Amino acid sequence: MKELLGDRHPSTVISHKSLSGLYRLQERYKESEPLCKQALTLSQELLGDLHPFVALCLNNLAGLYNSQGRYEEAEPLYIQTLNLFQELLGDQHPDTITARNNLAALQRLQGK
Repeated sequence: MKELLGDRHPSTVISHKSLSGLYRLQERYKESEPLCKQALTLSQELLGDLHPFVALCLNNLAGLYNSQGRYEEAEPLYIQTLNLFQELLGDQHPDTITARNNLAALQRLQGK
């Protein structure tokens, strides 16, 4: 995709996000993390910091860290995700509820 559309095309960003998620499911964390971070950075550059897709990318990076037991790195990203979804979509939106549940599950793992 990157070769056809370039690094900064929205479809390339979506492809990075999707491939990162696949690698995470396969526990290929070292391959997943750079793609996940690249999707986040590019989505912020293309869409601005206040966009639901940016929140999804933040959530994915938090989930990647959570999957690896990197809880202290995951928590602030989950908080940022929740705050962003609340601001953009409201408290009762399914994405906001999912973000709240992700943060709560992480905090349970941490004994908070």
